[in-house]
Amino acid sequence: MERYLVMKDGTVFTGQAIGASGTVLGEAVFTTAMCGYLLTLSDPSYYGQIITQTFPLIGNYGAIESDAESDKPVVFGYIVRELCKEGSNYRKECELDDYLKKHNIVGISGIDTRALTRKIRNMGVMNAMITDSIKDLPQKLAELKRYKVKNAVENTSCTTPEEVNPIDETHKYRVVLYDFGAKRNIERMLVKYGCSVIRVPYNTTAEQALSYKPDGIMLSNGGGDPADNTAVIEELKKLNERKLPTFGICLGHQLLALSHGAKTIKLKYGHRGGNQPVKDLVSGKTYITSQNHGYAVKADSLDPSVGTVRFINANDKTVEGIDYSCAPAFSVQFHPEACGGPKDTELMFERFVKLMEENRHAER
Repeated sequence: MERYLVMKDGTVFTGQAIGASGTVLGEAVFTTAMCGYLLTLSDPSYYGQIITQTFPLIGNYGAIESDAESDKPVVFGYIVRELCKEGSNYRKECELDDYLKKHNIVGISGIDTRALTRKIRNMGVMNAMITDSIKDLPQKLAELKRYKVKNAVENTSCTTPEEVNPIDETHKYRVVLYDFGAKRNIERMLVKYGCSVIRVPYNTTAEQALSYKPDGIMLSNGGGDPADNTAVIEELKKLNERKLPTFGICLGHQLLALSHGAKTIKLKYGHRGGNQPVKDLVSGKTYITSQNHGYAVKADSLDPSVGTVRFINANDKTVEGIDYSCAPAFSVQFHPEACGGPKDTELMFERFVKLMEENRHAER
């Protein structure tokens, strides 16, 4: 069945229907990831967005829901050049198209994704609509002009606290994980590196977080505009005063910076994929990282007495990580938990554990 992608600037792409039926609005973005499409689909950071896969063939190993990064995908729409109808993998649970239908994801295939990607790179991220009809096009364009991603964190966070695993001989560091739309692999990595994890909702107060007597605070990834989360930022300011070891990833990195008085900006088309080069300004090393974000911390807005930029993007020089001098805290814009993507920066979890260990000795 014929289906259309309508862009905010009036451009219309014609393709074939995949996934669920219906009409969806969202912010059209692209990811350059060559693998891990299920992990992309299930990443809560994509809330409110329509994903374009730049890799031309998607679905070649079907869908394996046990590998998903969240309980259910929250992506608003999906765009591929070619959808594989029969995936080949011994772990396959269903075809990708069946997965899209099951989770009510409206998609389109058969369009020129290279042309679409060039448009987004040249003009910036823009609103789009996937629809089965282009009747009343002026009305649809008016809807696109009004659209804005809202309440991303509220709609992707957990609603009640949950102890992921208890304290024991091999998991001796208690970490409160703020869930702003956390990927499952953040939990897995914390557990792997000897942490007992308590995942808490986005609106957990500083007092509530401290009641768990944590050794450290973990701030997760998530979607939307970081500056919209004013209440969260105020609670983080209170936590900052306690000077607990703190580690922020992606949105967590941005919120930590905002809580220290810095500002964030929206990038033209963001960084999404598994091949973003990041330079460590301390060691001089460059890492290949997995990323998914449309905002960044404004470098010159960070008070140098509070913290310094540790990592920068090797392509556009935007901030990719901050070390704080006012507290035992650091944050990174990229994804060291890396599902899917390279595992070059997994050492960030080692750094966090070392920080908690050092802070324990300092307290004694």
